[in-house]
Amino acid sequence: MFGLAIFFGSIVGFALGLTGGGGGVFAVPLLVYGLAIAPREAVGISLASVGGTALFGAVPRMMRGDVELRTGLLFAVAGMLGAPIGSYMSTLVPEKVLLVMFAMLMLVVAQRMWAKACNPVMASGVCNTESEPGPDRSACQRDADGKLRLTSKCARLLVIVGLMTGVLSGMFGVGGGFVIVPALVIFSGMAIHQAVGTSLFVIVLVSISGVASHFANGNDLSWTTTLLFLVGGFAGMWLGGLVAKRLKGPTLQKIFSIAVVLVAVFVISKSVVV
Repeated sequence: MFGLAIFFGSIVGFALGLTGGGGGVFAVPLLVYGLAIAPREAVGISLASVGGTALFGAVPRMMRGDVELRTGLLFAVAGMLGAPIGSYMSTLVPEKVLLVMFAMLMLVVAQRMWAKACNPVMASGVCNTESEPGPDRSACQRDADGKLRLTSKCARLLVIVGLMTGVLSGMFGVGGGFVIVPALVIFSGMAIHQAVGTSLFVIVLVSISGVASHFANGNDLSWTTTLLFLVGGFAGMWLGGLVAKRLKGPTLQKIFSIAVVLVAVFVISKSVVV
């Protein structure tokens, strides 16, 4: 079991290092179906291990300047407020219904990310309305050098999306990176590689809130399994980061989209098929 826990943790870490998200989406199914851990406990282990692994990946990216702190903090604060709400909401909706809703959201996110990757202007990290004539209808805009214009309208949008990310984190035991990365790219026009680094920073803070909510609700988690997951996660994060450096932004987005679709199909099959 120890070896399996480390191996599964490395898969989670690799997903986080490569795409900046998706680790928690893989963690819960691996814990439940691979290690036979109860779903409630799996949520806590997932949050703790994903948060710790994300920290391991976020620190070097911050040192390289690949984390947009101002945008990340907006997401993180809103996400930390949303996590307890999601944790409570998860007790009100049947588990299978929640999982199917989760999978549907993943498919929408995958489609948007794939479309973004196919548009070279949008994938560049500079909003395509920056130099277009006529009224600007987008909430967030960037200068030609890629710096975000954090207007009140843009800030409200990012806070709302961050709050939704926190709710999803609390409901499903995920760090929210599968939502954060496409949200940063789609709504703020951030370049994919910088979105990956910023996502890891946000995941750390949101996971802290999620773990606190997990314990506040009287749930337990196995620290042994969590530490084994972290060991594997660190190795996977390092490897995923190396691979990500060698891939172009649009290619990375397409890989992310395909991975999300595959996990969504898996979740649906486990939730619907008896």
